Amino acid sequence: QVQLVESGGGLVQPGGSLRLSCAASGSIFVSNVMGWYRQAPGKERELVAAIGSGGGRNYGDSAKGRFTISRDNAKNTVYLQMNSLKPEDTAVYYCNYRDGRNTYWGQGTQVTVSS
Repeated sequence: QVQLVESGGGLVQPGGSLRLSCAASGSIFVSNVMGWYRQAPGKERELVAAIGSGGGRNYGDSAKGRFTISRDNAKNTVYLQMNSLKPEDTAVYYCNYRDGRNTYWGQGTQVTVSS
């Protein structure tokens, strides 16, 4: 089992920034991918960004140029720096961990972009 604890969501004005964190604990494989997905009301869950334990990154179209994903392997923690936030970025953001065998999800953290 892997446990994921997310933090950093909240309310921010358009154009502002937020940093999400997700700490993983438990039976963590050395080779894994951690990332962030989001789900807005009435919409499907979509990839925001993901990063492998080797550092390879993958961004969803909505994140390119505005969001940066990074990780600290020593802390088993992944970060999502979100800049130039827009109202359409409002969603529940979920941390995701996957390795060769399993996939785990965090409980989700709300991000609301509104003036």
